[in-house]
Amino acid sequence: MRPARLSAVAAVVAAAALTAVTGCTEKGDDGEGVVQVTAADDTCEVSAKEFPAGHVELAIENKGSKVTEVYLLFPDDRVVTERENIGPGTTQRVTAEVKPGDYRIACKPGMKGAGIRQDVKATGKGAAERDPRLDKAVAAYRTYVQAQADETLPLAETFAKAVKAGDLEAAKKAYAPSRVGWERTEPVAESFGDIDPKVDVREDGLEDGQKWTGWHRLEKSLWHDKKITDEDKKLADQLVTDLKDWQNRVGTADITPTSMANGAKELLDEVATGKVTGEEERYSHTDLVDFKANVEGAEKSYALLKPVAQENDAALVTELDKEFAALDALLDKYRADKDSYVFTSYDTVGAAGRKELSDAVNALAEPLSKLAAAVVTK
Repeated sequence: MRPARLSAVAAVVAAAALTAVTGCTEKGDDGEGVVQVTAADDTCEVSAKEFPAGHVELAIENKGSKVTEVYLLFPDDRVVTERENIGPGTTQRVTAEVKPGDYRIACKPGMKGAGIRQDVKATGKGAAERDPRLDKAVAAYRTYVQAQADETLPLAETFAKAVKAGDLEAAKKAYAPSRVGWERTEPVAESFGDIDPKVDVREDGLEDGQKWTGWHRLEKSLWHDKKITDEDKKLADQLVTDLKDWQNRVGTADITPTSMANGAKELLDEVATGKVTGEEERYSHTDLVDFKANVEGAEKSYALLKPVAQENDAALVTELDKEFAALDALLDKYRADKDSYVFTSYDTVGAAGRKELSDAVNALAEPLSKLAAAVVTK
């Protein structure tokens, strides 16, 4: 679920927290392959409409008054890369690998809508042949995301079956497990653009005229309304249909080493802006299940990219190993069985515990934001 689904107040608070970690990224030497993106409340300016194919870096500055996000998109709106929750007056940098062709850069002030768009083009032959280990990492990650989708479907069908049977307690029990595979690979699922709003949007993230469907609509019925309606039973079937669409399409996702690295960072941002705040699972309070799945997904990408990152930036790998281990150990405090996904209900985690979790996420997010640059072939 994109952080854009946060309420307006929570989005500002979350963006401020992320800014403390990533908003003041040091400015590197801007030359060929660096596109300056200046986002404001009603404009989205780019320094170049054409740039060399290969590795491109977006150097983003938010000069507006609203929290924004910036996307590099394919013409059909699939996501190449993105950076979300960019606070007013802050800067971000994101690296992507692009083939020659047409693209769009979109700024989304307020983190809603289609955004303000600029058509751009990547020219030339593209990047030089990359390290074979990175090709192997991409292939392994593609297998992983497909497996997560395949494993999600029977769990989602179990959830839907309980909803359709009107079995409130069975549906509650099946809800969180049905989401684990999605949460592990969320950036890939979100890259298609049209699936996430159907299955994982919260009520305050709906666009004008959008019907509320998916997990969180059913979550509200189960925990808040405490009843299952005939409409909920139809929504359960629709959820399975939409997840089958994801399962069928996930193998076509455009995956590169930099998208894997950026996706790992996005998963930590998901934690920082949704799970730590309690916004994500506001009725079920199963946030720590999602939290763990997001971290596992980020750790999978990192593990596959680690051999190359180790050669390019050994100090970064040492820091990432330490911070992943610390966050995993902290999460283990909230479950009795390390092999189980039965976690403490998040509404029982006090302010001190939430701050400890937030600090651990921020400590990992900062070095993780450097992983994409560390796997770019030197």
